Amino acid sequence: MKRLLAIGEALIDWIPAESGRPIRHVTAFQPKVGGAPANVVGAYVKLGGSGAMITQLGDDPFGDKIVEELTDCGIDCSCVKRTKEANTSLAFVALKEDGNREFSFYRKPGADMLLRPEAVEEAWFQDIFALHFCSVSLGNWPMKEAHRKAIRCAREAGALVSFDPNLRLALWDDADALRRVVREFAPMADILKISDEELEFITGRNDIADALPELLSGNTKLVIYTKGSDGAECYTKTAKGFAAGHKVSAVDTTGAGDGFIGSFLYCLSRDGASAGNIADLTAEKMAEYLAFSNKFCGISVTKLGAIASYPTLAEME
Repeated sequence: MKRLLAIGEALIDWIPAESGRPIRHVTAFQPKVGGAPANVVGAYVKLGGSGAMITQLGDDPFGDKIVEELTDCGIDCSCVKRTKEANTSLAFVALKEDGNREFSFYRKPGADMLLRPEAVEEAWFQDIFALHFCSVSLGNWPMKEAHRKAIRCAREAGALVSFDPNLRLALWDDADALRRVVREFAPMADILKISDEELEFITGRNDIADALPELLSGNTKLVIYTKGSDGAECYTKTAKGFAAGHKVSAVDTTGAGDGFIGSFLYCLSRDGASAGNIADLTAEKMAEYLAFSNKFCGISVTKLGAIASYPTLAEME
């Protein structure tokens, strides 16, 4: 299987020792390596693929921890830069009784936001399967332009480009700015993953059928629409797939959506998907991949953390 690259933030998620309390009342937190793009690569690698992370970390102990744990997980960190300009990003998380989260970010700026486009090397993109990215690092910082360069390099290398907006409104002073940047970058991707909670914010429509003509535009050939425990749907211009969700008692939903797209990309790579044939994916294959990813997420949310909670292929079976 070819490598998956991801670009964006790698950070420390501080997971609370107890659920059902807001951050201001939590008495203890445990550090877990996270960041949506890193989580996606982590899911892909834990299932048996190979992957690398493009990011920048502070020259600090938290940066050391991220490199150490990603490497131990099997993720290639040769594309990770270090800097003294800013610290490694941190995210404090509180868990509600239903497993959903409250966030507080320490990232003004974080080291990842300062990654410059000239630090992105074209050689990284040779013979890769896909490049994945999210919206967290698309603010008006050097990292935004690093994304543009990475997407261009991936396209020139013939790789797929995958985008999960993974909206984090708490990181943006202007919600309209976030909406504009997502709408700008979405057509650059071959694969777009969007959740039911994000659909109306991004498109202004609350029905996926009404939003599809806009979503399946530009370079986008495949739209994955996730609905939590209600399952997931997948669309091309000619086919639709569906798989029911898994009802589980969620302990921590951190990284669940990342695990979904990471495991879906694993299925695509395993079966030889490419930018040239992704539009021809059949409804049967879509349903198979969606069911696999639903099962993957159903296992991960019963454990704490993101990458640490992801099952291996043996555990899936």
